[in-house]
Amino acid sequence: MGRYSQIPVRKTLKGKRYFATNRYPNIPLSSNDIYVITTIGDRYDTLANQYYKNSTYWWIISIANNTLKQDSLTPPIGVQIRIPNNISSILSQYESINNFPSDNSSQTNINSY
Repeated sequence: MGRYSQIPVRKTLKGKRYFATNRYPNIPLSSNDIYVITTIGDRYDTLANQYYKNSTYWWIISIANNTLKQDSLTPPIGVQIRIPNNISSILSQYESINNFPSDNSSQTNINSY
């Protein structure tokens, strides 16, 4: 599954295709969160696969650690990161704030700039 597969593709009136803007929920601290120290080779997607059995949930770990740089799939080596343990509410919020259609192939026409 590609990292953009859950983001709807939209079309302008002129036919130009683009990905819809993606918004992420706030992820509050929880007593059930897991904390790990990163090592060489750790990436958000591989950590998501390890803890959630789904690498496309990499953004949950990244957003939960928003004090770290958000421009890489690789967290710094030797830092403690938080891995949220209860992701069902996070995923529900994500779907709610993004209003993703159940059929990802649907497209919405909007005015072009």
